[in-house]
Amino acid sequence: MSLQSKTRAPGSSQSKLGAVGFKQVQEIVRDQAAIIIPEDKAYLVENRLRDLALRESLDHIDKVLLEMKKGNRGIISKVVEAMTINETSFFRDFHVFEALRDVILPDLFQRRASEKKLNFWCAASSSGQESYSVLMLLHEHFKDKLGSYKVDFRASDISDEMLERVRSGCYSQVEINRGLPAKNLVRYFEKNGLEWQVKPEIRRMLTVEKRNLAQNLTGMPPQDVVFMRNVLIYFDVKTKEAILGRVRKIMKPDGYLLLGGAETTIGMDTAFIPQRLARTVLYRPEEMEGKF
Repeated sequence: MSLQSKTRAPGSSQSKLGAVGFKQVQEIVRDQAAIIIPEDKAYLVENRLRDLALRESLDHIDKVLLEMKKGNRGIISKVVEAMTINETSFFRDFHVFEALRDVILPDLFQRRASEKKLNFWCAASSSGQESYSVLMLLHEHFKDKLGSYKVDFRASDISDEMLERVRSGCYSQVEINRGLPAKNLVRYFEKNGLEWQVKPEIRRMLTVEKRNLAQNLTGMPPQDVVFMRNVLIYFDVKTKEAILGRVRKIMKPDGYLLLGGAETTIGMDTAFIPQRLARTVLYRPEEMEGKF
């Protein structure tokens, strides 16, 4: 998840955001998504509001701010989505996927041999590259087991736009070039106009749903693996503690939590014990300390 600049369309409004407007956006995004926008991102917020004003046929960003102030839920939702565009790529930090392939998944298939069921959740999944990377890995290395296991694989995000992209499984050539091995492109994608689309057999394995990590995880089944990578860095400490507490409650006692390389549970949730596996740090409930 990151704030990245978008190209401004020709003829876009030249109105300025200003300190008051920036604070208004900060407060809305914090209240709706619990995400903190740093002060040095004001110029990116301004660019994104300009893009939104153009898409919504509003004359300038002042009108976007006015609609927010009036409580226009549609505009508020779109502003929050615009400020939470995620950064992702296929097989990002490949050592994590090596840990999945070599240790985590073999361990879980052995532990779940009697119940034949596995639950996975990619939180804040953005446009879906991480989710599809894991599914491709499962299909490539554990296909013989998938036929006898019930796999519940969920991808969630706060953005309707991102969720629609995950459902479609369509990616540009630029996105394909970012981390996807050629053999995976040949095996798991098909051409769809100017884009590449994940084949139906993989898309059918994925359940896509809207979830706000700042809210309760109602309806989420007990999870074997939770991917919440490069997400916590956008929240304040209090929100991180609350999110980790909610996630822990829906994890199985011997499950795995995977965070980004710059993230940790240390100092925020002592019930998670970090365990290093080569270049990857795994977080597991305290009772599983020292066990794989």
